[in-house]
Amino acid sequence: MLNHQIEFSRAVQEIYKPISGRVSDPDSIISEGNPEGIRACEEYESIVKELQATLEPELEMIQARVIAPADELLTIIKAVRKGTVKRQHKQLDYDRHRTTLKKLQDKKEKSLKDEKALYKAENDMEQATQEFNAYNDLLKDELPKLFKLEREFIRPLFQSFYYMQLNVFYTLHERMQSIDIGYFDLTLDVEAAFENKRGDIQEQVEGLSIVRFKTTGGKKPLSARFGSNKLAIEAKPQTAVARRRSHDNFEGPPPAYTSSLSPTINGLTSSMGRANSTGSSWGALAKTKGAAPPPPKPKPSRLSGVPATITATALYDYEAQAEGDLSFSTGDVIEIIQRGATENEWWTGRVNGRQGQFPGNYVQVN
Repeated sequence: MLNHQIEFSRAVQEIYKPISGRVSDPDSIISEGNPEGIRACEEYESIVKELQATLEPELEMIQARVIAPADELLTIIKAVRKGTVKRQHKQLDYDRHRTTLKKLQDKKEKSLKDEKALYKAENDMEQATQEFNAYNDLLKDELPKLFKLEREFIRPLFQSFYYMQLNVFYTLHERMQSIDIGYFDLTLDVEAAFENKRGDIQEQVEGLSIVRFKTTGGKKPLSARFGSNKLAIEAKPQTAVARRRSHDNFEGPPPAYTSSLSPTINGLTSSMGRANSTGSSWGALAKTKGAAPPPPKPKPSRLSGVPATITATALYDYEAQAEGDLSFSTGDVIEIIQRGATENEWWTGRVNGRQGQFPGNYVQVN
C-alpha cells in the first residue's frame, strides 16, 4: 500500500511538470510548471518512506507470525486435495470393474474364454474395492480431525493478525493526521478540496480548440468545405471558367480546371447540322434503291471490336459549378463517355441517368 502511495506521488509530480520544455532551456527565466505542487509531492513521498521505515518491524512480524504459518497450512491442504483426487480415480476404477463383472455374470451361456474373463474380473474387482476403501476410509477418518485442528490454528492466527494490522493502521492514521503540507488543505473533505483546487480549470480546458480536434482520416466533402461559395455563386453570376478558377486558392480536393470545355459539344452540334442539311438527299437516294438488305448476324463480343465500357469511382464530392457540369458524391461509379488525354482535363460521363462534364482528377478509373 505504501509503495502505491509513493508511485502515486511520483505520477502527480509528472503531471505538475511542464510539457513545453521551457524549464529545460537554460536561457529561460519563465517557469511554466508547478514548483509548489512538486515540492508538496516530494514532501509527501518522504513522509511515506519514513512510514515504511517505521512500520518495517511490524510488517516483518506479520510475515513471520501470520503469513509463513498460513503458507505451511496451504501446503498441507494441497496434499490433502491430492488424496481426494486419488480417491475419485479409485472410485472410477471400482465402478468400471464392477460393470465388467456384472456383464459377465449375467451372461447365460459361458464359454471357456468367458470363464477365464470372469475369474480375472472378480480378482480386479476385489483389488479395486480394497484400494477404494483404503482411500475412502482414510479421508472419512482423518478429514474431521484436520478440520478441527485448522479451526484451532486459524482462530489465534486471525486474532494476532487483527491486532498487528490494527497497530499498523493506527500508526498510519496518526502520522497522516499530523501531516502539515501547506499546499494541501486537510481541513476540507476530499471532494470539496478537489473542487476548490480545480476552480474553473475544466472550463478553460474545454475552451481550448486542441481538445476538440478530431481527424477522420479522410477528406471533407467539397460541399462542406465550400458551402459559402455556393451562396456567393448564386448572388453574383460568373462565367464557368471564372467559377472554376475560384477553387484554386482552397485546400482539399484537387481544383477544377481552367481549360475550356471539351470540343465535343461543338463537334456534336456541327455534326447534327450536317445531318440536317443532307437528310433529304440521302432519303431520296434510299427510296430509289428499294428495300434495304437484312443486317448481318452480330459478331461475338470478343470479335465485335466494340470498346468495353469504362467506369471510374468518385474520390470526392463534386457539385456542378456551371451549366453542363455533372454533380456526384464520393463513391459514385461514373460511366466515362469521353476521357481527356490526362486527368488534368475535363471529362464527360454519366451517372444516375445524368450526363455532363467533371474534372478528371476527382475520380479514379476502375
